[in-house]
This record gives sequence, structure tokens and C-alpha cells, in this order.
Amino acid sequence: MIRFWRRTWLLAIAPALAAGATPVIGLDRGEALTYRVSWAILPGAGEITIAAFKATDTQGAPLLRVLTHTSTRGLARLILPFDARADSLFDCQTGQLTWLGESSSTRGKDLAHTVAFHYRRNTAATDPPAAGRVLRLPPGYPTDLITCLVSARTWNLAPGGTHEALALFEDDFYELTVHALNYETIDTPLGTFRALVLEPRMERTPPKGMFRHGSTVRVWIADDPRHLPVRFKVDFKFGAGVATLTDYHPPAPK
Repeated sequence: MIRFWRRTWLLAIAPALAAGATPVIGLDRGEALTYRVSWAILPGAGEITIAAFKATDTQGAPLLRVLTHTSTRGLARLILPFDARADSLFDCQTGQLTWLGESSSTRGKDLAHTVAFHYRRNTAATDPPAAGRVLRLPPGYPTDLITCLVSARTWNLAPGGTHEALALFEDDFYELTVHALNYETIDTPLGTFRALVLEPRMERTPPKGMFRHGSTVRVWIADDPRHLPVRFKVDFKFGAGVATLTDYHPPAPK
């Protein structure tokens, strides 16, 4: 259940900037966020931690490395022990995601895959390879779970506005339009925030995956100078998964 929630979360709200724009990472080195995940009647079902670090490629060019860890907690872990890790590398000059590695473990079953992006060729290489085909990049810049959680901080949307997005889910791409709906007041362990509500939808192409089955996703971005993503919610027919920000560490001094 938690694993399914995490995978569909990635599919639904991993945004990227539209074609022709310069992608913005939305995280800086030393920055870290922690979320408590609730599922249906389980208030402490899991935890998501996100942290950004300085890195370099083999030629010494600057990279931003973003690590995330998702795991079940408490009673949910007794029912479904689950741990997942994502490791992403972003080019600091272009803001593009260059490499993504993901792994997960649940009930003794381990899964892992990587994706390397080749923007000049408009392709992506997966390991293990996607069955019988090369991934072709649609217009835009794909991204991972981390950017989906934080990049909306940089969009400067207001109610009624929209932003184009591109999400990679395993070996398939989803072209999304993210709508800014309204402001709501959100209570978190870090305080009470006035937050802008964002909702991704599939409008440019026929809906697929969770969108075809009527599931919805919403993201709350704090209306303050930090623009923290303070809450995320995925609604399914069998319940809702909610991630609420519980801890935040600012970027390292320049």
C-alpha cells in the first residue's frame, strides 16, 4: 500500500519546466526536509526525508546531489515493511536532471533501476533496459520525486495560473498541466501556513495510470519567503495518502 502510494505520487506530481525554459532545481546544498506520511486511519504510516548535497562529475563540473528516503513506520511497518531510496544528480549550470537511481525493499523483495538522460539525443537509457525500446524524451525536462516536492517553490503562481510539467514513471512519461486553485490554511508541526493549492492534471494527452482511474493529487506551497511545500495529498478510491512537513533545515551558507 505505501509502496503503491509512493510510486503513484512520483508519477503524479514530479514536475518539470516547459520546453524551452531553463529548469530550476528548487533545492540548494545543505537543505533538508522531513515529512510525516499518514495513510487512511494510520496517522504515522511513514516518513520521507529529502536532503541536498554538493557533488561533482568525473570532469569536476558542479552537480547537486539529492537523496531521498521513504519508509513505513509504526503499525504500518508491521503490516508492510517498506524502504525506498532515490539518488538524483542535477547539472548545476543547466538545472537538468542527468541521472536517477531508485531502489526499494519490501518483504524481502528488492528492486532497483537507473535512468541516464541524454538531452542532445532526446533519449533516456534505463538499467535494466526498458523492454524492447529506447525512451524518447517529450518536450520539456523530466524530473524525479525530489523536484516534484520542491520545484513548485520557484513558479510564482497565483490562483487561476497554470504550469506545464513532465513526469517520468518507470519507463513512461506523463505530460501534466499543474493548476493553481486557491489559498488554504495548513497546520503543521512547524506552524500554521497560508498555502497555495496546486493540482496536476492530464489535459494535453489522454489520461493514463492513476489519472485514468480518477485519482487526484494536491500540493500546498507556503505563501511566505521560503515557499516551502508544506503538504502533499494523493486521493484514491480506497483512501488518501498525506505527507506533512515536520522538520526543515535551511541551505548551507554560501
